[in-house]
Amino acid sequence: MSFLKKLFGGGNDGGDMPPRVIGEETYQGFTIRALEMVAGREYQLCGEIEKEIDGTVKVSGFIRADKLASKEQAADVSLAKGRQIIDEQGDGLFSEGGGW
Repeated sequence: MSFLKKLFGGGNDGGDMPPRVIGEETYQGFTIRALEMVAGREYQLCGEIEKEIDGTVKVSGFIRADKLASKEQAADVSLAKGRQIIDEQGDGLFSEGGGW
């Protein structure tokens, strides 16, 4: 099973828990969530961006290779990366070809 599908809810067989939210904020009408992703003894930069557009909730996830020493650092950097993605892509994040 694909790691990304498991991380973001696809292919859930009932035994998998959804990723734990370790930070959340609203920014320019979007909700950014920092998600816990443990990589050995470190935390990896991981999150999702959500926005309701025309009555439909859209969500796009992101994972970066950056490794951080603490959960708090991972949350702060993931939220900052989410703001950067929103600044760069805006609603285009949810269009075909946007996001990852």
